[in-house]
Amino acid sequence: MIENGKGGGNTISGLRFEKKVDLHKLLSEIPGYSLKKEANRAGLTVFYRETPVARCFRKNDFYKFLEENNIDWKKIISRKLLPDDALLVIVRETLFIIEVKFQKVAGSVDEKLQTCDFKRKQYQKLVYSLELKVEYVYVLNDWFRKPEYKDVLDYIQSVNCHYKFNELPLAWLGLLTN
Repeated sequence: MIENGKGGGNTISGLRFEKKVDLHKLLSEIPGYSLKKEANRAGLTVFYRETPVARCFRKNDFYKFLEENNIDWKKIISRKLLPDDALLVIVRETLFIIEVKFQKVAGSVDEKLQTCDFKRKQYQKLVYSLELKVEYVYVLNDWFRKPEYKDVLDYIQSVNCHYKFNELPLAWLGLLTN
C-alpha cells in the first residue's frame, strides 16, 4: 500500500487494492475486461472479450440480485449484511464476498475480522436455493502482517474463509488473465 492512495492500480495477474477500492474500476482497467449495466439486472455484468464471466454487486445491489431470483432475504436471515463487494463468478458458480480492511492503527477492524464464519454462513443461506458456493475473503493491507494478528489470520483460515494481502489474484477468483 502506498501512502495517500497514490500509485498501485492493478496488475495483469490480479486486482491491486489501495485504501479506496473500486472493484468496478479495477476490473474494467484490465485488458479484455469490460463492465456493463444490463436492463433489469442487479449490479454490473463483467465481460471478458464480450463473454459474460461474472456479476458485481455492491451493498444493496446484492439484495436486488436476490429479489431478481425471487429470494426474500427477510425469510432467511434476520438482518441485512452489506458486502463491500460481491462478485458472482459464473463459470465457478461461486459468490465471492470481498471485504477490504485497511488499518494504520489498532481499532474495531481487529474484531470484525473474527466475524467471517458467521457472515459466510449467512450468505450461504441466502444463495442456497441458487446452488451457489460462497467464498468469504478479506483483502488486507500490510498492517495485518504483524505478529499480533497471527491468531486471527489462523482463525480465518480454520473456518474456511480467506485473506489476501493488498491484491486479489484473478486466477484465484477463476477469472481469465490472457
